[in-house]
Amino acid sequence: MSGDAQQNLVVVPDRAALSRQAADRFVAASSAAIGERGAFTVALSGGSTPRDLFRLLAERPWRDEVNWSRTQVFWGDERCVPPDHPDSNFRLARETLLERIPLLASNIHRMRAELADRSAAAAEYEDELARALPRDASQCPSFDLMLLGLGADGHTASLLPGSKLLDERERLVAVTDLEREGTIRLTVTPPMLQHATCLLFLVSGADKAPAVRAVLNGPFEVERYPAQLVRQASGEVVWLADAAAAVDPDGAGQS
Repeated sequence: MSGDAQQNLVVVPDRAALSRQAADRFVAASSAAIGERGAFTVALSGGSTPRDLFRLLAERPWRDEVNWSRTQVFWGDERCVPPDHPDSNFRLARETLLERIPLLASNIHRMRAELADRSAAAAEYEDELARALPRDASQCPSFDLMLLGLGADGHTASLLPGSKLLDERERLVAVTDLEREGTIRLTVTPPMLQHATCLLFLVSGADKAPAVRAVLNGPFEVERYPAQLVRQASGEVVWLADAAAAVDPDGAGQS
């Protein structure tokens, strides 16, 4: 059964505008959380689209508009590779953002996905989330902001089509049961998406347009399009898409 979360689609002309809009929303989310609780918790994502966002956040004016001393940084998923590996989501964020802002090392909470015992690594990160995150009204650990991408196959984080993790309701972090791009990963599970205060999707490119259409407007087929999980989210869901990603594959623009 699908939920009734508000799906807000914001279309911008191109990828540069997408990154600027995302940076503005990152700043706004941080200000709201710090104003309310004195702290801001954010889960970063990997991939090429957030790379541009990270670079902007490390520059003025955005860098100076975030209280980094009160910001706690996490990840939504990670490849099972060392943190200095070229494919590491942590390395991407470190090189484009974390090394360029006044963020304490103690405020960085990376997934230790390189551990040989991957299940132990997932349990360790779940414990970290339970310890470091505030809890929502249902007592689930909750991010103030989760940055997410959308794959052309409809996946988000590392929740893949056909994965048994799409039915997970107890664990908060798990080892993927399917490979993506030939790798196993650690990923947050559906409860972390469904209990975040705000989910911010960054979607760029014409190859994503069919998935955007299916996830936002198609029938509820979460095993085929895992990102439809966010229809059951309790928080705000914002889709930032460039014009190419927001074009209906049949020729009409997304509403």
